[in-house]
Amino acid sequence: MPGGPGAGAGAGAAGVNLPALRSHNAALVLDLLRTAGDFGISRLELAERTGLTPQAVSKITARLRADGLATEAGHRASTGGKPRTVLRLVPEAGHAAGLHLDRDELTVVLCDLTGAVVAERRAPLDLGAGADAVVEGAAAEVTALLDGVSPLGVGVALPGPLDHTLGVLHRVTGFPEWDGFALRDALAGRLGLPVVVDKDTNAAALGVAVGTGVRPGPGSAGGGSFAYLHLGTGLGAGLVIGGVVHRGARTGAGEFGHQVIQLDGPLCECGNRGCIEVLCLDAVGRGAVAEAARVLGAGAANLVGLLDIDLVLLGGRTVAAHEEVFLQGVGAVLAERARREGGGAAVPVRVAPGGARGVAEGAAQLLLAPLFGRGEG
Repeated sequence: MPGGPGAGAGAGAAGVNLPALRSHNAALVLDLLRTAGDFGISRLELAERTGLTPQAVSKITARLRADGLATEAGHRASTGGKPRTVLRLVPEAGHAAGLHLDRDELTVVLCDLTGAVVAERRAPLDLGAGADAVVEGAAAEVTALLDGVSPLGVGVALPGPLDHTLGVLHRVTGFPEWDGFALRDALAGRLGLPVVVDKDTNAAALGVAVGTGVRPGPGSAGGGSFAYLHLGTGLGAGLVIGGVVHRGARTGAGEFGHQVIQLDGPLCECGNRGCIEVLCLDAVGRGAVAEAARVLGAGAANLVGLLDIDLVLLGGRTVAAHEEVFLQGVGAVLAERARREGGGAAVPVRVAPGGARGVAEGAAQLLLAPLFGRGEG
Protein backbone atom coordinates (compact mmCIF):
# COMPACT_ATOMS: atom_id res chain seq x y z
CA MET A 1 0.00 0.00 0.00
CA PRO A 2 1.56 3.34 -0.97
CA GLY A 3 2.29 5.91 1.65
CA GLY A 4 4.74 8.59 2.59
CA PRO A 5 5.95 10.41 5.66
CA GLY A 6 5.57 13.90 4.27
CA ALA A 7 2.87 16.35 5.29
CA GLY A 8 0.65 18.73 3.43
CA ALA A 9 0.28 16.73 0.22
CA GLY A 10 -2.31 17.91 -2.23
CA ALA A 11 -2.76 20.87 -4.54
CA GLY A 12 0.55 22.58 -5.07
CA ALA A 13 2.63 19.78 -3.54
CA ALA A 14 5.63 18.98 -5.69
CA GLY A 15 6.36 15.47 -6.85
CA VAL A 16 9.76 14.08 -7.83
CA ASN A 17 10.29 11.76 -10.78
CA LEU A 18 12.65 9.33 -9.04
CA PRO A 19 12.01 5.61 -8.46
CA ALA A 20 13.11 5.94 -4.83
CA LEU A 21 10.21 8.31 -4.20
CA ARG A 22 7.56 6.23 -5.93
CA SER A 23 5.55 5.81 -2.74
CA HIS A 24 5.71 9.55 -2.03
CA ASN A 25 4.48 10.32 -5.53
CA ALA A 26 1.67 7.78 -5.24
CA ALA A 27 0.63 9.46 -1.98
CA LEU A 28 0.44 12.82 -3.76
CA VAL A 29 -1.77 11.33 -6.45
CA LEU A 30 -3.96 9.52 -3.93
CA ASP A 31 -4.49 12.70 -1.95
CA LEU A 32 -5.62 14.60 -5.03
CA LEU A 33 -7.99 11.76 -5.90
CA ARG A 34 -9.33 11.92 -2.34
CA THR A 35 -9.92 15.68 -2.36
CA ALA A 36 -11.47 15.57 -5.86
CA GLY A 37 -14.32 13.41 -4.55
CA ASP A 38 -16.86 11.87 -6.90
CA PHE A 39 -16.22 14.62 -9.47
CA GLY A 40 -12.85 13.06 -10.16
CA ILE A 41 -9.67 14.45 -11.67
CA SER A 42 -7.90 13.85 -14.98
CA ARG A 43 -4.40 12.52 -15.43
CA LEU A 44 -3.36 15.82 -17.00
CA GLU A 45 -4.59 17.72 -13.92
CA LEU A 46 -2.76 15.26 -11.68
CA ALA A 47 0.46 15.92 -13.59
CA GLU A 48 -0.01 19.69 -13.43
CA ARG A 49 -0.77 19.76 -9.71
CA THR A 50 1.95 17.36 -8.60
CA GLY A 51 4.72 18.43 -10.98
CA LEU A 52 5.11 14.83 -12.14
CA THR A 53 5.43 13.94 -15.81
CA PRO A 54 2.33 12.60 -17.60
CA GLN A 55 4.18 9.30 -18.03
CA ALA A 56 4.84 9.02 -14.28
CA VAL A 57 1.20 9.83 -13.50
CA SER A 58 0.02 7.20 -15.97
CA LYS A 59 2.19 4.55 -14.31
CA ILE A 60 1.03 5.51 -10.81
CA THR A 61 -2.66 5.59 -11.73
CA ALA A 62 -2.33 2.26 -13.53
CA ARG A 63 -0.98 0.71 -10.33
CA LEU A 64 -3.68 2.34 -8.24
CA ARG A 65 -6.37 1.00 -10.57
CA ALA A 66 -4.81 -2.47 -10.53
CA ASP A 67 -4.86 -2.36 -6.72
CA GLY A 68 -8.52 -1.32 -6.73
CA LEU A 69 -7.79 2.07 -5.16
CA ALA A 70 -8.81 4.17 -8.17
CA THR A 71 -11.34 3.81 -10.96
CA GLU A 72 -12.53 5.76 -13.99
CA ALA A 73 -15.29 8.27 -13.30
CA GLY A 74 -16.36 9.22 -16.79
CA HIS A 75 -15.12 11.90 -19.13
CA ARG A 76 -14.81 15.66 -19.01
CA ALA A 77 -14.85 18.12 -21.88
CA SER A 78 -11.43 19.30 -22.97
CA THR A 79 -10.36 22.67 -24.34
CA GLY A 80 -9.03 20.84 -27.36
CA GLY A 81 -8.88 17.30 -28.61
CA LYS A 82 -10.81 14.36 -27.21
CA PRO A 83 -12.54 14.49 -23.78
CA ARG A 84 -10.35 13.70 -20.79
CA THR A 85 -10.91 10.56 -18.76
CA VAL A 86 -11.24 11.39 -15.08
CA LEU A 87 -10.36 9.14 -12.16
CA ARG A 88 -11.66 8.97 -8.61
CA LEU A 89 -10.70 7.24 -5.40
CA VAL A 90 -12.56 4.04 -4.47
CA PRO A 91 -13.54 4.76 -0.84
CA GLU A 92 -14.50 1.19 0.00
CA ALA A 93 -11.13 -0.17 -1.13
CA GLY A 94 -9.79 0.17 2.41
CA HIS A 95 -10.90 0.92 5.96
CA ALA A 96 -9.44 1.94 9.30
CA ALA A 97 -10.89 1.73 12.80
CA GLY A 98 -10.68 4.66 15.19
CA LEU A 99 -10.96 4.00 18.92
CA HIS A 100 -11.48 6.78 21.47
CA LEU A 101 -10.86 5.73 25.06
CA ASP A 102 -12.25 8.44 27.30
CA ARG A 103 -12.18 8.18 31.07
CA ASP A 104 -15.74 6.87 31.24
CA GLU A 105 -16.77 6.02 27.68
CA LEU A 106 -15.50 4.17 24.62
CA THR A 107 -16.30 5.15 21.02
CA VAL A 108 -15.12 3.15 18.03
CA VAL A 109 -15.78 3.97 14.37
CA LEU A 110 -14.98 2.29 11.07
CA CYS A 111 -13.99 4.72 8.33
CA ASP A 112 -13.47 4.25 4.60
CA LEU A 113 -10.54 5.76 2.71
CA THR A 114 -12.19 9.19 2.58
CA GLY A 115 -12.58 9.20 6.36
CA ALA A 116 -16.35 8.78 6.18
CA VAL A 117 -17.82 6.77 9.05
CA VAL A 118 -19.52 3.57 7.88
CA ALA A 119 -20.09 1.96 11.30
CA GLU A 120 -19.97 3.06 14.94
CA ARG A 121 -20.23 1.61 18.46
CA ARG A 122 -20.28 3.14 21.93
CA ALA A 123 -19.94 1.54 25.34
CA PRO A 124 -19.33 2.59 28.96
CA LEU A 125 -15.70 2.49 30.08
CA ASP A 126 -13.87 2.73 33.37
CA LEU A 127 -10.30 3.74 32.58
CA GLY A 128 -9.42 2.94 36.17
CA ALA A 129 -10.61 -0.67 35.97
CA GLY A 130 -7.11 -1.90 35.13
CA ALA A 131 -5.21 -2.44 31.91
CA ASP A 132 -6.36 -6.01 31.32
CA ALA A 133 -10.04 -5.17 31.66
CA VAL A 134 -9.79 -2.06 29.48
CA VAL A 135 -7.83 -3.81 26.73
CA GLU A 136 -10.20 -6.78 26.73
CA GLY A 137 -13.29 -4.59 26.60
CA ALA A 138 -11.86 -2.33 23.90
CA ALA A 139 -10.78 -5.30 21.79
CA ALA A 140 -14.24 -6.85 22.07
CA GLU A 141 -15.91 -3.64 20.86
CA VAL A 142 -13.51 -3.25 17.94
CA THR A 143 -14.00 -6.87 16.91
CA ALA A 144 -17.77 -6.52 17.05
CA LEU A 145 -17.61 -3.37 14.93
CA LEU A 146 -15.41 -4.89 12.24
CA ASP A 147 -17.77 -7.84 11.68
CA GLY A 148 -15.49 -9.54 9.17
CA VAL A 149 -13.93 -6.39 7.68
CA SER A 150 -10.13 -6.49 7.61
CA PRO A 151 -8.96 -2.91 8.16
CA LEU A 152 -5.57 -1.30 7.63
CA GLY A 153 -5.32 -1.09 11.40
CA VAL A 154 -6.69 0.59 14.50
CA GLY A 155 -5.92 4.10 15.66
CA VAL A 156 -6.32 4.60 19.40
CA ALA A 157 -6.78 8.00 21.03
CA LEU A 158 -6.92 8.63 24.76
CA PRO A 159 -5.86 11.22 27.36
CA GLY A 160 -2.14 11.79 27.70
CA PRO A 161 0.62 12.09 28.46
CA LEU A 162 1.97 9.23 26.38
CA ASP A 163 4.70 8.27 23.92
CA HIS A 164 3.18 8.33 20.43
CA THR A 165 6.19 6.65 18.81
CA LEU A 166 6.29 3.64 21.15
CA GLY A 167 2.59 3.51 22.01
CA VAL A 168 3.40 3.58 25.72
CA LEU A 169 1.32 5.49 28.26
CA HIS A 170 2.73 7.78 30.94
CA ARG A 171 0.97 9.05 34.06
CA VAL A 172 -2.50 9.73 32.65
CA THR A 173 -4.00 12.39 34.90
CA GLY A 174 -6.10 10.68 37.54
CA PHE A 175 -4.92 7.20 36.50
CA PRO A 176 -1.25 6.87 37.49
CA GLU A 177 -1.49 3.06 37.31
CA TRP A 178 -1.25 3.30 33.51
CA ASP A 179 2.30 4.68 33.70
CA GLY A 180 4.58 2.62 31.46
CA PHE A 181 1.84 0.41 30.00
CA ALA A 182 2.52 -0.60 26.36
CA LEU A 183 -1.02 -0.10 25.09
CA ARG A 184 -0.11 -0.35 21.41
CA ASP A 185 1.52 -3.75 21.74
CA ALA A 186 -1.19 -5.07 24.04
CA LEU A 187 -4.02 -4.17 21.66
CA ALA A 188 -2.10 -5.26 18.57
CA GLY A 189 -1.48 -8.64 20.16
CA ARG A 190 -5.12 -9.01 21.13
CA LEU A 191 -6.54 -7.90 17.75
CA GLY A 192 -3.88 -9.20 15.37
CA LEU A 193 -3.87 -5.81 13.61
CA PRO A 194 -1.50 -2.83 13.37
CA VAL A 195 -2.22 -0.30 16.10
CA VAL A 196 -1.21 3.36 16.41
CA VAL A 197 -1.67 5.27 19.69
CA ASP A 198 -1.87 9.03 20.16
CA LYS A 199 -3.37 11.62 22.49
CA ASP A 200 -7.05 12.35 21.98
CA THR A 201 -6.37 15.99 21.19
CA ASN A 202 -3.72 15.17 18.57
CA ALA A 203 -6.06 12.71 16.88
CA ALA A 204 -8.90 15.22 16.75
CA ALA A 205 -6.57 17.92 15.40
CA LEU A 206 -5.29 15.53 12.75
CA GLY A 207 -8.86 14.78 11.68
CA VAL A 208 -9.49 18.49 11.18
CA ALA A 209 -6.18 19.06 9.36
CA VAL A 210 -6.82 16.22 6.91
CA GLY A 211 -10.51 16.91 6.44
CA THR A 212 -12.02 19.56 4.24
CA GLY A 213 -14.59 20.95 6.65
CA VAL A 214 -12.32 23.54 8.31
CA ARG A 215 -9.55 25.51 6.69
CA PRO A 216 -7.31 27.67 8.85
CA GLY A 217 -6.75 31.23 7.75
CA PRO A 218 -4.25 32.25 5.09
CA GLY A 219 -1.80 33.84 7.51
CA SER A 220 0.46 30.81 7.77
CA ALA A 221 2.20 29.09 4.91
CA GLY A 222 1.73 25.40 4.42
CA GLY A 223 -1.90 25.06 5.37
CA GLY A 224 -2.38 27.32 8.38
CA SER A 225 -2.06 26.83 12.12
CA PHE A 226 -4.75 26.20 14.71
CA ALA A 227 -5.32 24.93 18.22
CA TYR A 228 -7.97 22.35 19.02
CA LEU A 229 -9.05 22.70 22.66
CA HIS A 230 -10.86 19.64 24.03
CA LEU A 231 -12.90 20.06 27.22
CA GLY A 232 -14.65 16.92 28.35
CA THR A 233 -13.66 14.81 31.34
CA GLY A 234 -10.32 16.64 31.14
CA LEU A 235 -8.76 19.45 29.13
CA GLY A 236 -6.06 19.29 26.49
CA ALA A 237 -4.97 20.81 23.21
CA GLY A 238 -3.99 19.56 19.80
CA LEU A 239 -1.71 21.88 17.86
CA VAL A 240 -1.42 22.12 14.08
CA ILE A 241 1.46 24.32 12.97
CA GLY A 242 1.89 24.99 9.26
CA GLY A 243 -0.62 22.27 8.43
CA VAL A 244 1.18 19.58 10.48
CA VAL A 245 0.25 18.13 13.87
CA HIS A 246 2.87 19.30 16.35
CA ARG A 247 3.50 16.56 18.90
CA GLY A 248 6.91 17.62 20.16
CA ALA A 249 9.97 15.44 20.59
CA ARG A 250 8.31 13.33 23.30
CA THR A 251 4.62 13.75 22.36
CA GLY A 252 4.55 16.32 25.14
CA ALA A 253 3.12 19.23 23.17
CA GLY A 254 -0.46 20.20 23.92
CA GLU A 255 -0.54 19.42 27.65
CA PHE A 256 -2.62 22.57 27.79
CA GLY A 257 -4.84 21.75 30.75
CA HIS A 258 -2.04 21.75 33.28
CA GLN A 259 -0.73 25.25 32.79
CA VAL A 260 -1.01 27.01 36.15
CA ILE A 261 -2.90 30.29 35.97
CA GLN A 262 -3.80 30.68 39.67
CA LEU A 263 -0.96 29.94 42.08
CA ASP A 264 -3.20 29.49 45.13
CA GLY A 265 -6.01 27.82 43.20
CA PRO A 266 -7.70 24.46 43.86
CA LEU A 267 -5.66 21.27 43.82
CA CYS A 268 -5.59 19.50 40.47
CA GLU A 269 -5.29 15.72 40.04
CA CYS A 270 -1.90 16.32 38.42
CA GLY A 271 -0.60 17.55 41.80
CA ASN A 272 -0.37 21.26 40.97
CA ARG A 273 -2.71 24.01 42.10
CA GLY A 274 -4.66 26.35 39.89
CA CYS A 275 -4.36 24.45 36.62
CA ILE A 276 -6.69 25.65 33.91
CA GLU A 277 -8.24 22.16 33.80
CA VAL A 278 -9.32 22.08 37.42
CA LEU A 279 -10.55 25.69 37.24
CA CYS A 280 -12.66 24.92 34.17
CA LEU A 281 -14.08 21.67 35.51
CA ASP A 282 -14.80 23.16 38.94
CA ALA A 283 -16.69 26.03 37.33
CA VAL A 284 -18.71 23.66 35.16
CA GLY A 285 -19.47 21.52 38.21
CA ARG A 286 -20.86 24.57 40.00
CA GLY A 287 -23.02 25.44 37.01
CA ALA A 288 -20.89 28.51 36.27
CA VAL A 289 -20.40 27.68 32.60
CA ALA A 290 -19.76 31.29 31.58
CA GLU A 291 -16.92 31.42 34.11
CA ALA A 292 -15.47 28.21 32.69
CA ALA A 293 -15.62 29.74 29.22
CA ARG A 294 -13.68 32.81 30.36
CA VAL A 295 -11.05 30.60 32.01
CA LEU A 296 -10.73 28.59 28.80
CA GLY A 297 -10.50 31.87 26.93
CA ALA A 298 -7.57 32.95 29.10
CA GLY A 299 -5.73 29.76 28.19
CA ALA A 300 -6.62 30.19 24.52
CA ALA A 301 -5.27 33.74 24.62
CA ASN A 302 -1.99 32.41 26.02
CA LEU A 303 -1.72 30.03 23.07
CA VAL A 304 -2.54 32.74 20.57
CA GLY A 305 0.12 34.99 22.08
CA LEU A 306 2.70 32.22 22.20
CA LEU A 307 2.15 30.62 18.78
CA ASP A 308 0.38 33.31 16.69
CA ILE A 309 -2.12 30.73 15.45
CA ASP A 310 -4.88 31.46 12.92
CA LEU A 311 -7.82 29.72 14.53
CA VAL A 312 -9.10 28.26 17.81
CA LEU A 313 -11.37 25.22 17.63
CA LEU A 314 -13.40 23.99 20.59
CA GLY A 315 -14.51 20.40 21.14
CA GLY A 316 -15.36 17.83 23.78
CA ARG A 317 -18.61 16.86 25.48
CA THR A 318 -18.61 19.82 27.90
CA VAL A 319 -18.28 22.27 25.03
CA ALA A 320 -20.93 20.37 23.05
CA ALA A 321 -23.40 20.78 25.90
CA HIS A 322 -22.89 24.58 26.00
CA GLU A 323 -21.61 25.55 22.56
CA GLU A 324 -22.84 29.14 22.44
CA VAL A 325 -21.63 29.95 25.95
CA PHE A 326 -18.12 28.72 25.17
CA LEU A 327 -17.98 30.36 21.75
CA GLN A 328 -19.02 33.69 23.23
CA GLY A 329 -16.84 33.42 26.34
CA VAL A 330 -13.65 32.35 24.61
CA GLY A 331 -14.32 34.73 21.72
CA ALA A 332 -14.78 37.67 24.09
CA VAL A 333 -11.42 37.06 25.79
CA LEU A 334 -9.64 36.80 22.44
CA ALA A 335 -11.39 39.93 21.17
CA GLU A 336 -10.32 41.89 24.25
CA ARG A 337 -6.75 40.71 23.72
CA ALA A 338 -6.83 41.89 20.11
CA ARG A 339 -8.18 45.30 21.15
CA ARG A 340 -5.43 45.74 23.74
CA GLU A 341 -2.71 44.85 21.28
CA GLY A 342 -4.17 46.74 18.33
CA GLY A 343 -3.03 44.08 15.91
CA GLY A 344 -6.24 43.80 13.92
CA ALA A 345 -9.10 41.34 14.11
CA ALA A 346 -9.25 38.75 16.85
CA VAL A 347 -8.38 35.16 16.10
CA PRO A 348 -11.67 33.42 15.24
CA VAL A 349 -13.20 30.75 17.50
CA ARG A 350 -15.32 27.91 16.12
CA VAL A 351 -16.73 24.59 17.24
CA ALA A 352 -14.68 21.73 15.79
CA PRO A 353 -16.35 19.46 13.25
CA GLY A 354 -17.07 15.83 14.07
CA GLY A 355 -19.15 16.33 17.18
CA ALA A 356 -19.09 13.56 19.77
CA ARG A 357 -17.14 11.19 17.54
CA GLY A 358 -14.55 13.70 16.31
CA VAL A 359 -11.76 12.12 18.37
CA ALA A 360 -12.60 8.62 17.14
CA GLU A 361 -12.67 9.81 13.52
CA GLY A 362 -9.30 11.48 14.06
CA ALA A 363 -7.98 8.24 15.53
CA ALA A 364 -8.86 6.45 12.29
CA GLN A 365 -6.86 9.12 10.44
CA LEU A 366 -3.76 7.99 12.32
CA LEU A 367 -3.86 5.06 9.87
CA LEU A 368 -5.42 6.75 6.85
CA ALA A 369 -3.62 10.08 6.68
CA PRO A 370 -0.11 8.69 6.00
CA LEU A 371 -1.47 6.90 2.92
CA PHE A 372 -2.11 10.33 1.45
CA GLY A 373 1.21 11.84 2.51
CA ARG A 374 -0.29 13.53 5.55
CA GLY A 375 -0.34 13.19 9.26
CA GLU A 376 3.29 13.12 10.38
CA GLY A 377 4.65 15.84 12.62
